[in-house]
Amino acid sequence: MTTATETFRGARDFLLEHRDDYAAAYAGFQWPRPEHFNWALDWFDAIAEGNDRTALHIVEEDGAETKLSFAQLAERSNRAANWLRDRGVQPEDRVLVMLGNQAELWETALAAMKLRAVVIPATPLLGPADLRDRVERGRVKHVIARAEDTAKFDDVPGAFTRISVGGLPEEGWEPYEDVYAAPAGFVPHGPTLADDPLMLYFTSGTTARPKLVEHTHTSYPIGHLATMYWIGLKPGDVHLNISSPGWAKHAWSNLFAPWNAEATVFIHNYTRFDAARLMAEMDRVGVTSFCAPPTVWRMLIQADLSRLASPPREVVAAGEPLNPEVIEQVRRAWGVSVRDGFGQTETAVQVSNSPGQTLKTGSMGRPSPGFRVELLDPVSGAPGAREGEIALDLSARPVGLMTGYHGDADRTAEAMAGGYYRTGDVASRDEDGYLTYVGRSDDVFKASDYKISPFELESALLEHEAVAEAAVVPAPDEVRLAVPKAYVVLAAGWEPGPDTAKVLFEHSRQVLAPYKRVRRLEFGELPKTVSGKIRRVELREATAGGSDAEYREEDFR
Repeated sequence: MTTATETFRGARDFLLEHRDDYAAAYAGFQWPRPEHFNWALDWFDAIAEGNDRTALHIVEEDGAETKLSFAQLAERSNRAANWLRDRGVQPEDRVLVMLGNQAELWETALAAMKLRAVVIPATPLLGPADLRDRVERGRVKHVIARAEDTAKFDDVPGAFTRISVGGLPEEGWEPYEDVYAAPAGFVPHGPTLADDPLMLYFTSGTTARPKLVEHTHTSYPIGHLATMYWIGLKPGDVHLNISSPGWAKHAWSNLFAPWNAEATVFIHNYTRFDAARLMAEMDRVGVTSFCAPPTVWRMLIQADLSRLASPPREVVAAGEPLNPEVIEQVRRAWGVSVRDGFGQTETAVQVSNSPGQTLKTGSMGRPSPGFRVELLDPVSGAPGAREGEIALDLSARPVGLMTGYHGDADRTAEAMAGGYYRTGDVASRDEDGYLTYVGRSDDVFKASDYKISPFELESALLEHEAVAEAAVVPAPDEVRLAVPKAYVVLAAGWEPGPDTAKVLFEHSRQVLAPYKRVRRLEFGELPKTVSGKIRRVELREATAGGSDAEYREEDFR
């Protein structure tokens, strides 16, 4: 009888074998769908047995390093699981984990899986109000937090176990450091059903109250075989993913995808981003694959990219679409192409430019192996549109899709209506099946009856050396109904004012069709969620109210 481990390994090895042959991978890949599966026990512990290769390598800002092998992490997570069980953690208990990029984060993730507890990841940037919401809606029974963050829970009601990591624990908090005295051998409660809940993620809330996304013991662990394939990871790789704990991309590429491939997770911690130091560390440890959000890529290209002597073999971007100008600058400096991918907290990577695919400028690639992607017509809702909402066909439901929005049956039904999971994102498809991102369905707007994609206009602005970041939203206009307004963060050496505004308006006229041109412009920082995504809803609200700080194109004619 084939075990769950063997089935998972077979699917993993198929993708590794066809990592450079997209057509074969897409045609032949089949999701493992085991009845029982526990990734920490059935996969991680299996590859960790007697394995002294480095699984986790953390470098601090002061140069201090932590290196743990697969075997060490398996043992540490066993000890943590035994200790947490003694603290009352039971199967399906909700455990809120609010830690930084530190070894205890990975230990507790594995330990919770082994216990069949449900992890609610939380970034240390959260404040008391956010934590009250998470504890209440998540029905949290246990909290694991850094010692410096425990005071944030003083006014958070609830009879939850309190566990403090690092430093001296406050009264009422137990020290996590006692974990390491617990027994090294772990015996699970019993088999884990594949569809048992594993993680509850609060989304970043760019437009509304955060949703609570539920994932199972298969939807993320097995689903991220697709993410492994997109990144192009191989056994023995050293993978650097810049992402904050508490957000889905951290689990994507700092936990499941690299360890699915038996690669090393490398972390460089810093308080302030330093491109030169980051590249020095990448060279020193031999990073072979690198993933970063567009914000980091835009900061990197402001630096001297030639300081990286040995660029990674694979470089990818996710979180928001990456503008073509950024991709071109990296290609010129490093000789490798940044490969874009598209996914959500609700899924693994749905669409991507995987290794071996021909890259098309501006395209986010083709559907990932195991994902049947349709574009739904905005009027009829029928599949097969050249441009429409990105949706997943539920008749071939991918493993890498959430169970639903926890505690919100109406929102789940709306997202899954008509036999499709609807992403809320709009894309176009060309004759070769490549998808190009247009924008969030609620971000795309009309000006003079022409449809405007903010992403396209932002990409055009970023081609100018003065622009470090940009966000485009509709501004009310008596004649055109709405016109594009750009909020711009300037690059070093450029000053906000009419002279710079005039330069950018001229650039807009040169590179954009008349109906797409930026008509209004304002300088300043962009409002963002704690995960770094632009809160366009705030910009739209500010624009609707008018601003004395904006410049208008007609003023410079």
